[in-house]
Amino acid sequence: MTIHERLYTVDDLWAISHDPANELRRFELSEGVLIEMTPASFKHGRDTSRLNRFISEFVDKHKLGETTAAETGYILYKNPNGKDTVRAPDVGFVSVTRISEQGFPDGYFPGAPDLAVEVISPTDEAEEVHFKVTQYLKYGTRLIWLVYRKSQTVVVHTVNGSRTLSVDDFLDGGDLLPGFRLPVRDIFE
Repeated sequence: MTIHERLYTVDDLWAISHDPANELRRFELSEGVLIEMTPASFKHGRDTSRLNRFISEFVDKHKLGETTAAETGYILYKNPNGKDTVRAPDVGFVSVTRISEQGFPDGYFPGAPDLAVEVISPTDEAEEVHFKVTQYLKYGTRLIWLVYRKSQTVVVHTVNGSRTLSVDDFLDGGDLLPGFRLPVRDIFE
């Protein structure tokens, strides 16, 4: 659900998200527009959790960086005109080369994730999903996986294009997660 009262900033989003009155509500920010995210279904949460586990175990084993769970905010763009964009992928990954020696920020991550995974819900609108992919790519995300439960497919997006994988294919991490290889079938079992 989009809330159109005015343009919001990263700081506004932080304040709204941490207001006790909004304790059970989750939001993203798209070019200053506040978007309320609906609670996920059990299957959506399960698929997201499984994917996060597969990716996190690989990333930890190879010391490649850090993964984040659903609802972790990434500041894709901070605009002086107030059209800030903060997205919260179902699974995010940031390469060790981008993690500051001073540690992690107290707030949202200041930049796009290197990998963004979105598990698509039946209520997600195709145009909004496409717009989100466009934003991720525009602001520096190198690899995006869109996971579709109903068709049991994964659409892989990079700046060089996209491809669709079926349950008989393998999802790989390319040069971002070298050596990562996961049967698509394992996501949905």
